Amino acid sequence: MKPTETRRTLVALLIIAATSGPGLAHAQEEEAKPASLSQAEFEALYRARQDSARMRFTEADVAFVTGMISHHSQALVMSELAPTHGASPSVETLAARIINAQQDEIALMQRWLEDRGQPVPQVKIDGLILTIEMSAPAGDEGHDANMAHDAAGSHEHHMPGMLTQEQLEELAAAFGPQFDHLFLTYMIQHHAGAVTMVHDLFAVDGAGQDGAVFKLASDIQVDQITEIERMTQMLDAMAEQDAGR
Repeated sequence: MKPTETRRTLVALLIIAATSGPGLAHAQEEEAKPASLSQAEFEALYRARQDSARMRFTEADVAFVTGMISHHSQALVMSELAPTHGASPSVETLAARIINAQQDEIALMQRWLEDRGQPVPQVKIDGLILTIEMSAPAGDEGHDANMAHDAAGSHEHHMPGMLTQEQLEELAAAFGPQFDHLFLTYMIQHHAGAVTMVHDLFAVDGAGQDGAVFKLASDIQVDQITEIERMTQMLDAMAEQDAGR
């Protein structure tokens, strides 16, 4: 190698050593460090991400949640008959459990809609009369979508499992063992409809991906299937008792 080439090679090696040494590594490390955030900035970032997550919903999600509020409300109408219609202790306990669970889910679904700026169904029950008042979304006070109808009102007929007005009146006219039998039979029908609504939701592309909707729908499916099995066993036990008389 010629002297000139040797000097050029040494210079190049010195440059490489200098630029890849601890000084550069430290500078690169400092540059790679994220800027520290204050507590207020962390909270603001958290709220922003929550707001973004709330916007990840579909029309199918809104329709499911809105419809399920009305669906659950009819279950409340049915269950509130138990204490005044001579229901057996086991049926009355089941009805009370349904009321507690579905009232909680109705409140959860109402909050979900409100948080996303959607109309919120407000439920009022007077005997077999179920009133649904649709509150206007925030900032849309001119919206008027109030509805009042019996517990088997017109738009509920489009939801699976909903009882007809004739079925509700038949249940309301029954007492004692006859009430128990009708209540279990019709509540199985009603629960099966809710399970179908969950299946229909997840059949829609992109639906059910909101975390709250996914958990709600999954819980409804598990709870309703479990209660269908329990009610079927109760009906079977009643049939065995009748056969043994």
